[in-house]
Amino acid sequence: MGFNVDTYIKQHVKDGVILDVRGNIDSDVINKILDTIEDRMISSDELPKLRKKVYNVLVESLQNLYHHVDEVPEDFYDQEAERFGVVVIQKLERGYRIVTGNFVHVEHLPKLEERLQRINKSTFEEIKELYKFILNHQRISDKGGGGLGLVDIAKKTGRKLNYTFEKYNDEYCFFYMNIVIDDSEEGQKW
Repeated sequence: MGFNVDTYIKQHVKDGVILDVRGNIDSDVINKILDTIEDRMISSDELPKLRKKVYNVLVESLQNLYHHVDEVPEDFYDQEAERFGVVVIQKLERGYRIVTGNFVHVEHLPKLEERLQRINKSTFEEIKELYKFILNHQRISDKGGGGLGLVDIAKKTGRKLNYTFEKYNDEYCFFYMNIVIDDSEEGQKW
């Protein structure tokens, strides 16, 4: 096994970490993460608008982890986790960075990558239209999602999705997302 989750996260996220969770992502953990981040943003006197944006993007990110995570590979060290995920939140000079990671079985990779590329090839106006379309025509999938999460993250941050797939073994990849939420009024908007 050449890929190590902990080493990879350590290489990509260094300073300003205010939360680092690795393990089973269940509803109790999600609630604890949300409460912790909300408390920390309030205690650091973040502007309400930035707090709301960070909180909303974090909710979408955590829902994606909860609903779309695949089981862990057989040789992964944490066999207790039904829904293994990584959530790291970093304070930046002008906002926050949310890093998420989870295992994806290679059979699910093409569909996920197609969805990510579709979002990133769209203009910001197309993202807003896609968001409305999904909202009005949403069907809940077997995993409990409606396909809105990634589109909503792009819409709320005003940025293309920054992600990588790192090969773990022949059956699994590690899906890493890096989401930046800044304190500007309008976000980056592509």
